[in-house]
Amino acid sequence: MIYGYRSPWMTEELDQLRVTARRFFEQEVAPHAEKFRKQHFIDREIWEKAGELGLLCMSVPEEYGGLGASFAHEVIMMEEQARICDTTFGFIPGSLNSPGFFLGTATHEQLLKWMPGIATGKKMIAVAITEPDAGTDVKALRTTARRDGDEYVLNGSKTFCTLGDQADYILVAARTGDSGSGARGISLFMVEKDKCPGFKVNNIIDKIGQNALNTAEIFLDDARVPVENLIGGEEGKGFFQLMDVFTRERLSIGIVGIACAERAIEMTVEHAKNRKMLGKTLWDFQNTKFELAECLTEARVGRVFIDTIINDLVEDKELQPNDAMMAKWWGSQKQCEIIDRCLQLFGGYGYCTEYPIAQLYMDARVAKIYGGSNETLKDVIARSM
Repeated sequence: MIYGYRSPWMTEELDQLRVTARRFFEQEVAPHAEKFRKQHFIDREIWEKAGELGLLCMSVPEEYGGLGASFAHEVIMMEEQARICDTTFGFIPGSLNSPGFFLGTATHEQLLKWMPGIATGKKMIAVAITEPDAGTDVKALRTTARRDGDEYVLNGSKTFCTLGDQADYILVAARTGDSGSGARGISLFMVEKDKCPGFKVNNIIDKIGQNALNTAEIFLDDARVPVENLIGGEEGKGFFQLMDVFTRERLSIGIVGIACAERAIEMTVEHAKNRKMLGKTLWDFQNTKFELAECLTEARVGRVFIDTIINDLVEDKELQPNDAMMAKWWGSQKQCEIIDRCLQLFGGYGYCTEYPIAQLYMDARVAKIYGGSNETLKDVIARSM
């Protein structure tokens, strides 16, 4: 809730969840955020604590270790993480979207084998899709998976693999068809790192922001996985599995973008009302009020649009890919623009990393790139016009 607005999908149950999530982030994550950023990973006990509290994989069915809750429950976690200006806890890649890549397509036996450990925080998962020459254009990936008896042999390289060094399970997209097979030649495989010596982490990537999110380059050098680790048990379904989850990932990026923008506005209003300048407070200057009024209006437009999508999901309506793409590019664009305008009102303090507004600024920039660059998404949206 920001300045009197309450999302229409909120309930008393979600209010209670918000209290738990806020306490978790304030007590378990925020005090250690700087440590996590310096070491480039979050301590595993924090992840396990979230699992004990039932804060991971909440929308995963109960039979697979989740709570069987709605997507709105996941949104609460995203919003509360944004509230403390944090990206150290890998909620979206490690709890929300990575499990989703195989939740709807894995066999019942595969879900029983892997999902409970992920949902309880005992295991961490990452997804290895992006390659040096295949980012948004997933159909161009070159990593191969060759059937050899009761195993598949994987060869190739991946980059920008979030949690790649820390995760126990890596969901790898590889080509099982020939080079001309396009989307229909892509399959997904679950690599269990402790059972796969051919899986190698080559490098931990230094980034402008989101430094506690362990981002790795990996190599697959004759990495062997059992045939039963082919997700869904059928070759050639991987691309379509990926596209389904990318839609929810894009919505999630938009949600976080608006939540971060709102938090930046709140912090800046508080700062402006207390900052003394030329015998007045910064808030007393008309320009300050105009800037923040514009920021709040733009954030509210995004909030209301995204709330309609969340409300549809709560009512079990199908998530439309175009809506998710619109939410992603608008939310991430306004996230960067609004945080930049807010940082300006902090003056020199906004450039100091000890101030949360600076962390918001550094962490925001990649939102316009990952999940499909905003330019690519606009092009896809235009095709339906």
